[in-house]
Amino acid sequence: MGRFVESLGGRYVIAEDVGTSPADMEIVRRETAHVSGIAEGGSGDPSPATAWGVYVGIKAAVRSRLGREDLKGLKVAVQGLGHVGYELCQLLARDGAILSVADINRAQIERAIGEIGATAVDPDKVYDLDTDVFAPCALGAVINDATIPRLKAAIVAGSANNQLAEARHADALRVANILYAPDYAINAGGIINIAHEGPAYDKERAFVQVSKVHDTLLEIFALSEAEDVSTATAANRIALQRLQATVGQAS
Repeated sequence: MGRFVESLGGRYVIAEDVGTSPADMEIVRRETAHVSGIAEGGSGDPSPATAWGVYVGIKAAVRSRLGREDLKGLKVAVQGLGHVGYELCQLLARDGAILSVADINRAQIERAIGEIGATAVDPDKVYDLDTDVFAPCALGAVINDATIPRLKAAIVAGSANNQLAEARHADALRVANILYAPDYAINAGGIINIAHEGPAYDKERAFVQVSKVHDTLLEIFALSEAEDVSTATAANRIALQRLQATVGQAS
């Protein structure tokens, strides 16, 4: 992997994702300098930053859809207890959320039950829960033709990449009156943190910027309502506007 990244000549910088760790990035670094999320001289595992962004993103969604500023007593179903999912559960539990968790790793389920008082749910039944928030934090394509009719949540907001099986499923969620926090907006915390890496890395400053995920989602939700489009369409429009503005400044 390190040799492949090096062949791109710096056009791509690699960092952790599902199933990898800072130790893996150290191995990659033997072959390329274009690597982030390393423990020695970097910011380390970006999972806590990703989880923090999802946490503040859920608060934005709850504020927008449920009109609440707090999470006490809020029912949240978390699918996936990896590095990000478990960290998210800890943050939500601290605020008094009632957690139902699903994972194929029984050890992680037992840990969540013992440490944060979560309730275990069969992975195949997590979509059927009567819950306020469904948080996909495992693999992608879990929002699809089969699962959308089963969802009872008012909000879909989690850390998984590519949550929609197809782009049209964003519209299907809107028709079902389920507020969707676009995945690349709500799970941006890790890459935001990594973008701060360098000799002057300041975790506090990085997390201040990660916290702005909250405001970005409010902007997306507002545009979605104003233009009567899905939140995914709204997010794409805002992203393109930001990219075009950046290109304009550069030129």
